[in-house]
Amino acid sequence: MGVKSDIEIAQEAKMLHIKEVAKSVGVEEDDLEFYGKYKAKLTEEYLKKAESKKKGKLILVTAINPTPAGEGKTTVSVGLGDALNRLGHKTVIALREPSLGPCFGIKGGAAGGGYAQVVPMEDLNLHFTGDFHAITSANNLLAALLDNHIQQGNELMIDTRQIIWKRAEDMNDRALRNIVVGLGAKADGVPREDHFVITVASEIMAILCLSSDLEDLKKRLANIIVAYNFKGEPVTAGDLQAVGAMAALLKDALKPNIVQTLEHTPVIVHGGPFANIAHGCNSVRATKTALSIADYTVTEAGFGADLGAEKFLDIKCRIAGLKPDAVVLVATIKALKYNGGVPKTELGKENLEALKKGIVNLEKHIENIQKYGVPVVVTLNSFITDTEEETNFVKEFCEKKDCRFALAEVWAKGGEGGEALAKEVIDTINTKPSNYAPIYSDDMSIKDKIGTVATEIYGADGVTYTPAASRQIAKIEEMGFSKLPVCMAKTQYSLSDDPTLLGRPTGYNITVREVYVSAGAGFVVALTGAIMTMPGLPKHPAAYDIDVDENGKITGLF
Repeated sequence: MGVKSDIEIAQEAKMLHIKEVAKSVGVEEDDLEFYGKYKAKLTEEYLKKAESKKKGKLILVTAINPTPAGEGKTTVSVGLGDALNRLGHKTVIALREPSLGPCFGIKGGAAGGGYAQVVPMEDLNLHFTGDFHAITSANNLLAALLDNHIQQGNELMIDTRQIIWKRAEDMNDRALRNIVVGLGAKADGVPREDHFVITVASEIMAILCLSSDLEDLKKRLANIIVAYNFKGEPVTAGDLQAVGAMAALLKDALKPNIVQTLEHTPVIVHGGPFANIAHGCNSVRATKTALSIADYTVTEAGFGADLGAEKFLDIKCRIAGLKPDAVVLVATIKALKYNGGVPKTELGKENLEALKKGIVNLEKHIENIQKYGVPVVVTLNSFITDTEEETNFVKEFCEKKDCRFALAEVWAKGGEGGEALAKEVIDTINTKPSNYAPIYSDDMSIKDKIGTVATEIYGADGVTYTPAASRQIAKIEEMGFSKLPVCMAKTQYSLSDDPTLLGRPTGYNITVREVYVSAGAGFVVALTGAIMTMPGLPKHPAAYDIDVDENGKITGLF
């Protein structure tokens, strides 16, 4: 018999009733709203109670730039959480909810892998508790109210050439990137160009993830800039009287969800902005609640450390007042060799030369995290093709860079395979203080903030702005948003904005082609390179391989 697929492992798991999992960390049945036996939301009453509790330690898991070889960041996050629990440390994992786009597109599921998984895996990857549907509906209600306002006389004098709010769908669908709405008779609306973004790139997703409670959510929703009027002044969701109805749609979605790992470690899963086009972190509520329940919280940020970790450290921690105690940086021998120029088909063969060439990608990510004053533990997610010589080379390299090193064998062994990593993380937290600070101050100009991320984190020589981007920045600063952090939309495959430049590129400029303010979320978005806010499907979408049998059993999800 061959190696079992992730979904086969997940479907064979013996899950506990979610009330038992919650009880293991002191969350009672009355604190839960059940979605069947294995999923629940935490009640508002419990979330308020949790606020006053003593906070535990925060561990961020991030990775080098993703490659087709796969790094297994979520797998390591799950395995580390299980390992910490095995060692007697009360631990909760806090993760993002997966988007349907990648699930049916190219990436597959996002619940970990092998014996380090979150279950129920199919529920988590598909509709889960309906949070993303609520976000999509709130987004599209605002779009409908906007077009209706224009149709009903346009009292706010909205300039239809300056509408910036886009519709949303949680699916990869390139045909919806640029569309025309309002065609037909006069009663069918005012014709204009429109666009769709994937739900995880919607500002409402970011708002949900950064809101501290319902009141804060409503305040942020009211601040969303949807368009500009003929005088060039912003028109907001508050101006369109959309806030109450949107908040009603989002009321339950604002409550974090609790599920379990294969080893019954509690996992709070909530929110899911992409890290290449949004801020890439699970909700502030989820992370803060986990910190108040457990002695250790393991969380992760999307894609490589140049995207998710940078945004976690510069946006989420700044807005939420969080302070990470350690960062775990995930790499694989295969991914490092890929960065050293080895084609995907040859990655299973020992190649120390390519490893030496490609390890510069890991080196840059280590240096970047150290710039934030947070101690780093590098872990190699192990594969059977890795050789002892290759592993030792990486270990020695990391120790020379003043960071701890551990092998993670969680895919094959679950929590047991993460114990070496867990011990290194605990020891690091106990012996190395975190002096976390963001990499730029609120008072810097928007261009200086973008320039700091581009030069310090990406390693660029500087930033080139299109004339449109420069005009947009001037307008944003004029409107009073210059103190906000910046959210960089950039390819995940390279430290640069060119996905083909692997390793540690030098001698290049980042090109910023568009800049806009997400006033509700509280950050300024800078689009670089050819990054898309609505992905497309590949030639062979993962959807082709997904099926469900007569007993309701799903296959091919991962």
